[in-house]
Amino acid sequence: MKLASKHIDELIALCKKNDQKAQFEIYNRYSKAMYNVAFRIVKDYHFAEDIMQEGFLKAFIKIDSYKNEVAFGAWLKRIIVNCSIDFYKQQNKYYKEDFDNLAVTLVENDNDFIDSASFNELKMQQILATLQTMKESYSMVLTLFYIEGYDQEEISEILNISYANCRTTLCRAKENLRSKLMKL
Repeated sequence: MKLASKHIDELIALCKKNDQKAQFEIYNRYSKAMYNVAFRIVKDYHFAEDIMQEGFLKAFIKIDSYKNEVAFGAWLKRIIVNCSIDFYKQQNKYYKEDFDNLAVTLVENDNDFIDSASFNELKMQQILATLQTMKESYSMVLTLFYIEGYDQEEISEILNISYANCRTTLCRAKENLRSKLMKL
C-alpha cells in the first residue's frame, strides 16, 4: 500500500518509528498550509519557508508528544505559529514589552468590524495589504485572531501577554483596521 493512501494516524505511527518516507508524506500533505501560516506572520517568502521546515523538524522530533487530543494539523499549526512568532521576535526585536506599553483599558462596546455592511464590499487583498501597514503588535493579534482562528485566551498564551492586555490590543487593532478600511 502506498503511503499517499494511508490515513494520517497510520503515517503518524510510522513517523514515531522514524520512517522517513512517512515523514515526507506528512510534509507533502501539510507543507503548503503550514507555509501560508508562517508567511502570514513573518511576511517574507524565504523566511516563511525556513520557519516551515524548522517547524516540521520540531514536529518530527517531538512526534511522540502528539497524543491525538487535537487534530494533527492543529497540533502542527501550533508548532509553526510558535516558530514564526519566535522568529518574528528575534528579527524585529518584538518583545512582550511592546504590548505591555499599551494601557490596559477594557472597552465595553466591542463592535466587530466583520459584521459591518461595508466589509462585504472590500476585497481580501485590500484587508491583507492594510494589515501589513499597521503597527506590528496590532497586525500580529489580528492575524492570529481572524486568519489563524485563535481565541483571545490562546493568543495571550502564544504572545505571553495577559488576557486583559490581549483584549485591549485586539479591540484597538480592530478599531485601527476599521478606520483604515473606511478610508479606502
